[in-house]
Amino acid sequence: MTIETLPREAFRKDQLLREGTWVVGFLADWCPFCRRFRPELEALDGSTEFQVGVGDLTSQESPLWEDLGIEVVPAVYVFRNGRPVFRAESDLGIGLPPGTVERARSAARSTLP
Repeated sequence: MTIETLPREAFRKDQLLREGTWVVGFLADWCPFCRRFRPELEALDGSTEFQVGVGDLTSQESPLWEDLGIEVVPAVYVFRNGRPVFRAESDLGIGLPPGTVERARSAARSTLP
């Protein structure tokens, strides 16, 4: 399995237009915290319980910033049947808090809606 780069068209406002459970990292090429986080996101790939994707926020003009309410990258969402069920966003100048990947994995594995 490979991590899918999800185009802007894969989203409608704050929903992912994909069935099943997805862990999506929202990253930007210019962000050093995103470059550090990407290997952690890639380590989730291979699970049979969920898909892993990347939403590209390199362009600060991307409507995904506003549609999803993202203010700082990297950000991690878990979507279940299109709806967000987990969200973690970085702190400006710090990055994602420790344990974010495990919390996202737990949310993706959870059977709760």
